[in-house]
Amino acid sequence: MGILTSNNPGIYYGENGVHGEYRFLELSEVIKSFIATYVGEDKICEKVNSSDVTFHAIRGLQELSYDTLNSTKEWEIEVPPSLTLVMPLDYVNYVKLSWSDSNGVERTIYPATKTSNPNNITEAVETWGGFTTGGNGTDITSTEDSDTKSAFKAAVANNVNTDTNIPLGGEGGRYGIDPQYAQTNGSFYIDHKAGKFHFGSALAGKTLILKYISDGIVSDGGSGVDITNSLVPKFAEEALYKHILYGVLLARKDSPGGLMAQVKREKTAEVRKAKLRLSNLKSEEITQILRSNSKIIKH
Repeated sequence: MGILTSNNPGIYYGENGVHGEYRFLELSEVIKSFIATYVGEDKICEKVNSSDVTFHAIRGLQELSYDTLNSTKEWEIEVPPSLTLVMPLDYVNYVKLSWSDSNGVERTIYPATKTSNPNNITEAVETWGGFTTGGNGTDITSTEDSDTKSAFKAAVANNVNTDTNIPLGGEGGRYGIDPQYAQTNGSFYIDHKAGKFHFGSALAGKTLILKYISDGIVSDGGSGVDITNSLVPKFAEEALYKHILYGVLLARKDSPGGLMAQVKREKTAEVRKAKLRLSNLKSEEITQILRSNSKIIKH
């Protein structure tokens, strides 16, 4: 439903206004609307606690954020001399890494899948292959900085396909090249355990653009969730209602199987509808792209 959060156009259109806010609903409003519509005597959800509704609303927003909602965030930073970047606080997965050239064109950076940052064991290896740990209950010591990581960062910046050792082919050519390494934009890999991105030397000082997925949930500054500032796109409002409804009914031991099947079908249909709406497809733009094909597109 359309809920105006600001009745003063002068404030909205001002320089410091919260622009574009009408596209979204507060998660707290979705929870209130669900309770008013579905919870109560002689309704589909009788004797349901508001805390259960809040839990499933948060989980629904998280799940929808991963593959349905436009929850991609963007960072632009300069790659430091250490060639290392800590993951953002609300990072779930990356969408794209690129660097911006002097013309503002984004150059895609591809992951180096054949390297990593293993723990560098500092204990001496004994002649029989074991380690001296210093006594019972003492683990072997290691550091995060490995020789593999150092070698990756020190690789020649302009050397394409450095890790495949592919021999030169004919005049000015190469044979057997692996397409995933046939580029000069640079490369990176992720140390998931340490929560860091590591970049090759070609990216030192570049303007890096990191696009990543968040779960759409805003923290209240502590260990809780701020359901007022967690926003739901209006195109996905009904999909979230159905996600909450299905979760609440699934947690009950007496929910009829036929009703569960119906709600599940409705949930799937609403998620599909939300994806189509949020995909923002425009017929004129698609037609313009198809005009470059061999067939004539009339419009």
